[in-house]
This record gives sequence, structure tokens and C-alpha cells, in this order.
Amino acid sequence: MCCVFLILAFLGPRAGILIWWLADQAIWNATFDRFIWPALGFVFVPWTTLMYVIVAPSGLEGFDWVWLGLAFVADIAMYSGGVYKRQEVPGYNQYVSKTGQ
Repeated sequence: MCCVFLILAFLGPRAGILIWWLADQAIWNATFDRFIWPALGFVFVPWTTLMYVIVAPSGLEGFDWVWLGLAFVADIAMYSGGVYKRQEVPGYNQYVSKTGQ
């Protein structure tokens, strides 16, 4: 488990999913009954997928929903984080005024 957290810290959630799935397929098989759900999670919500694999095998109870909610917020922040930095990109305002977007 320690290695998974190091992989996440340095390479990101998708690399963590891939390496953890290759290293320990039993927990993934215990968590998901079909391959489609972890595959969709890999593409769209990787932090939520990782957190679900951590908390779901023992059953979702009480505070586990908070962890899933925080992971989902991390996924949303990952996709929307660049919106606030666009104004700091040199020349972005001139590009927007020329294209009308």
C-alpha cells in the first residue's frame, strides 16, 4: 500500500491505478464485478476510483462516503484547475479578443 501512495505522489492517479491493478488484481476483482467500471473510472474519475477500491471491499459505511466525496472533489478540481490560470498566460487575452471566445 505504501508503494501505491508513492506512485500516486510522483506519477498521478492513472499510473497508480495501472500499477496497483497489475500488482494486486485480487482486490480489484473483489471490488468490481465487471471490467467496464474500473476502465471508466480510469478515464473519467481516477481519484474516486482509487478511493473506492480502498474503502469498498469492507463495505461502504459512514465516513467512507466522506472519503469518496473528497476524491470526487479532487477529480473535479483536476479537470477545472486550469480555468483560473488561463488569465496568467502571456498573450491569452489577445487571443480571446481576436477569436471572440
